[in-house]
Amino acid sequence: MDISKIKNTIKKEFEEIKNSKELRDFSKKYLGKQGEIRKIFGEIKDMTLEEKKVIGQEINSFVKEIEVEINKIEKTLKQDSLEKIDSSLPPIEIETGHLHPLTQVRREIENIFQLMGFSVLEGPEVEDLWHNFDSLNIPEGHPARDALSLGKTFYLRKNLVLRSHTSPAQTRYMKKLGAPLRIVIPGRVYRYERTDASHETNFYQIEGLMLDENISVANLKGVLERFLQEFFKKKIKIRLRPSYFPFTEPSFEIDMSCAVCSGNGCSACKKTGWVEILGAGMVHPNVVENGGLDPEKWKGFAFGMSIDRLTMMKYKINDIRWFHSGNLKFLKQF
Repeated sequence: MDISKIKNTIKKEFEEIKNSKELRDFSKKYLGKQGEIRKIFGEIKDMTLEEKKVIGQEINSFVKEIEVEINKIEKTLKQDSLEKIDSSLPPIEIETGHLHPLTQVRREIENIFQLMGFSVLEGPEVEDLWHNFDSLNIPEGHPARDALSLGKTFYLRKNLVLRSHTSPAQTRYMKKLGAPLRIVIPGRVYRYERTDASHETNFYQIEGLMLDENISVANLKGVLERFLQEFFKKKIKIRLRPSYFPFTEPSFEIDMSCAVCSGNGCSACKKTGWVEILGAGMVHPNVVENGGLDPEKWKGFAFGMSIDRLTMMKYKINDIRWFHSGNLKFLKQF
């Protein structure tokens, strides 16, 4: 057995090591469980005891030399690696998460209304039938109560539904807080309908309610016009079109001057200069009474609008389904 030949081979390979991978491969090749040194020990089993002792000591001594040399090379490679780092370069930017665009817009809306003197409250997403329908002047037999009709309501069991609007919170807070009252209630609502570019099975609304002794349609118009101007950061006009909602009388559909063309007419507003934005009206006396208040004394207005729709208009998003798509390319734009 020519130990000196193996030593020469190892020393030669030592000189050719250029990186950490080659060093690991070298260590495995000679010192690993299936390495060359182990094979040498296997070859001396037939030698005499005296020969085994001499060669064994020589091999063990050589193994220690290899380990010392490996440690030296490892330190050298680490030092070389550190020296290659340019400390003057800027650090690698770590990518972090951020608020969803709907959350950003919701907080902006809440802040605007708070500056106007409104309190921000929340209502339950799972509602009983009385609060979701009856308290809002939607009697049994009304189309909105039919799960397969225009109301598109999700029924959980006989007396419980996923709220189809944020309006049930109106009578809840009338009973809890009394009047005068100035509140907005943002939150998720659910509709049983087919999704497309402008419809989702769940989306976010914000409900507004203002009650006092001398509230009129002029107050409603002033609050909404001011809100929209603050939200879109430009002068906005609104118009009220007569409509029908069971919980308000009179009821209105609110149009705003197109934020894209400033009311001059464009493809976004179909050349009309106006865009429908929300529904509103004066709170129906029956709703005030269901809230435990005297409708002869307390008057007020209520409105409801889609946070998703406001976000789409603000950022010119053409499909509501983007918000829940999980598409990072879309979300990173905000």
